[in-house]
Amino acid sequence: MEKQQAYRRYLEAGRRIVDQILATQAENIFRAAEICTDSIAPGGWVHCFGTGHSRMAVEEMFPRIGSLVGFHPIAELSLTSYHNVVGTNGLRQALYLERVEGLAEVILKSFRFGPRDSFIVVSSTGINAVPIEIALGAQARGLKVMAITSVAHARATNSRHPSGRRLFEIADVVLDNCTPPGDALVTVEGVRYPVGPGSTIGAVAIMNALKCQVAENLAARGIQPDVLPSPHVVGDEHAAEEFERVLEAYHDRAQKL
Repeated sequence: MEKQQAYRRYLEAGRRIVDQILATQAENIFRAAEICTDSIAPGGWVHCFGTGHSRMAVEEMFPRIGSLVGFHPIAELSLTSYHNVVGTNGLRQALYLERVEGLAEVILKSFRFGPRDSFIVVSSTGINAVPIEIALGAQARGLKVMAITSVAHARATNSRHPSGRRLFEIADVVLDNCTPPGDALVTVEGVRYPVGPGSTIGAVAIMNALKCQVAENLAARGIQPDVLPSPHVVGDEHAAEEFERVLEAYHDRAQKL
């Protein structure tokens, strides 16, 4: 039988990730959604943090079309904006900084956290100091912590944190992105290493599934969630007005930060 082309193998691998998340993570997604709802309903925040490419999943929560006020993205630029690759703000610096002990506490000190707030920490490897210490720092402040991570990858590697703990061993709720150790999904003949990462597919799928369940939970409690609509629908003036209203609602809640 003729071997499938690489692009098809990647798309099918991506589909398997989503299928596996649905089959194995439904209960944990629902548990996490309850925590998020308990934070957002009384006016609190669900803080979302990730280093490296995990920033993409964090930004998926807000501001994103179809996202809810109540999710607070924390995207520390020194850890996430390295598109220069080399030179200033380069990849080497970001990879170094996410291993630096104590940096997480400096980041957390920039915010005020409420008694009903909670935290989502996104790290596919779950082994570096900063995401681990963000989780520990959030718990020390009394916040429940949800982790989006690859359990398979973490189990196959050692923690880089002095405690020896990995993110999935710290979080109150673990949401497995169901990607393999090393992340890349497709082996190509003649290419030394696998290509096509899967962790973004898994993390973004979990984030949006969680977001949808939180919206349903809020509605079930009689709360109309503030949903960011698309401002790009030509002729829909109501959507444009609602877009501005939701940004104002976010601004009002953000004063507590």
